[in-house]
Amino acid sequence: MDLLSKYSSQLLDAFWTTIQLTVVSAIGALILGTILAAMRVSPIPVARAVGTAYVTIFRNTPLTLIIIFCLFGLSQTLGIKLASESSPTFLVDNNFRLAVLGLIVYTAAFVCESLRSGINTVSLGQSEAGRSLGLTFGQNLRLIVLPQAFRAVIAPLGSVLIALTKNSTIASVIGVSEASLLMKTMIENEAAIFVVGGIFALGFVILTLPTGLLFGRLSKRYEVAR
Repeated sequence: MDLLSKYSSQLLDAFWTTIQLTVVSAIGALILGTILAAMRVSPIPVARAVGTAYVTIFRNTPLTLIIIFCLFGLSQTLGIKLASESSPTFLVDNNFRLAVLGLIVYTAAFVCESLRSGINTVSLGQSEAGRSLGLTFGQNLRLIVLPQAFRAVIAPLGSVLIALTKNSTIASVIGVSEASLLMKTMIENEAAIFVVGGIFALGFVILTLPTGLLFGRLSKRYEVAR
């Protein structure tokens, strides 16, 4: 209890940063992953090749390497800044956004594969019916295929979101003040490694358990009847 009272405000700030990382990255990964999934099933060979290459590369690249590349490769070497250098919080904002970028490009590959598996569950006859009505590939995908695909993969997308929540701890390698960075600081300052570990384990359970339960319930409610 002494640790909780001593670090209460820092704990709240750290887990709030973790939540922000997760939510912003999840939105970006969902958008990019949907685009990639559309490319993977596109009738255009170049689009399929690009989508396949993206997924193959980023699914097999360690997230730590991607996050570090965002900082040292994009920001420091190429000079790409994601925040105003005149801002007094430039370093904090820039590192946070670089971490979000890394989480998005990594997680999008997994969102893409989840969605592609959902697309494959949609009956081919429905796509053919859409084409016979004169719908373009994009219209067919948007109006007929994707709504059913999303319903089919609610549970897998929930698993991806849970993994993203835990993967957000990697942002600490570039100095983002989220939960794992505070845990490292507390372990260094306090002779209570098991207590500190238990506090953060409980914190992540509180974040991820409701997500799993919510997506499980949504999956049962909106599953596509076969």
